[in-house]
Amino acid sequence: MNEFVACRTCGLVQSFERLPRGHRVECARCGDVLMRDRPFSRARTAAFSLAALFLYVPANIYPVMTMHYLGRETENTVWGGARALWHDGMWGVAIIVFLASILVPLLKLLGLFFLVSVHSSRWQKFRGRVFKFIEKIGPWAMLDVFLLAVMVAVIRFGRFATVIPGPGIVAFTSVVVLTLLASGSFEPQLIWKEEDPEHHA
Repeated sequence: MNEFVACRTCGLVQSFERLPRGHRVECARCGDVLMRDRPFSRARTAAFSLAALFLYVPANIYPVMTMHYLGRETENTVWGGARALWHDGMWGVAIIVFLASILVPLLKLLGLFFLVSVHSSRWQKFRGRVFKFIEKIGPWAMLDVFLLAVMVAVIRFGRFATVIPGPGIVAFTSVVVLTLLASGSFEPQLIWKEEDPEHHA
């Protein structure tokens, strides 16, 4: 049975036979990838998501930087940094740091867990909406936004304080990278092929 798919780049509608395991289909007009079959896509997504979830707590609990200021030493977490920016009047930066560093990664992880754990065909439309939501909020989970906030602190207190990266920044960076790997490993075509046991891997 042939399948029909429209290219997202040039709009050409094309038909192809059932996609073999480990292969991909490219657009005959522009060469864009129309569909690919990645073996064990769901297992990789679940593994990356689970690893990111384990690191999510230390990423927000452990200090991301230690500041030596006028003889005093203070440790700042991600949440503490967002609060400090808010209290210092930098509300826009505080909101962006909170969204990009705390809320968006958590929402992406919860959404990915939902996509890989629910297999019923009755949830296909809702799972499709969840995947689109993950794609939309994905650009907000950016490491450079968080590093910008760290640089603001370094520049602001550079003459009066010493800012040292803490163990939390390693966990935070790992969460961002693992979340990107998890979302990149998931194939959205799996949502619409749950009735096919060959695509459950």
